[in-house]
Amino acid sequence: VRNKIFATLDKENNQLCLMLSVIDQNVFTTSFPDCFYPVPNAWGKKGATYVNLIKVRKSVFKDAITCAYCKAAPKSLSSLYIKG
Repeated sequence: VRNKIFATLDKENNQLCLMLSVIDQNVFTTSFPDCFYPVPNAWGKKGATYVNLIKVRKSVFKDAITCAYCKAAPKSLSSLYIKG
């Protein structure tokens, strides 16, 4: 979105890397530790998070990728997805 990467697919390993906020990363990794885990380096400390595409439920995946998109998108676009 506007030259910002919010998700990267690793098809070979059936995983996705999402650029989440640190708060969103904490929520997903704590709530779904078998599906979400921080990238093990400095990027992980900034919100980069791996998603196991085999184990993650579709509804949870949708929420996570929406969070990553909204973090990267300008407010005019992210406001279409943020409720409240």
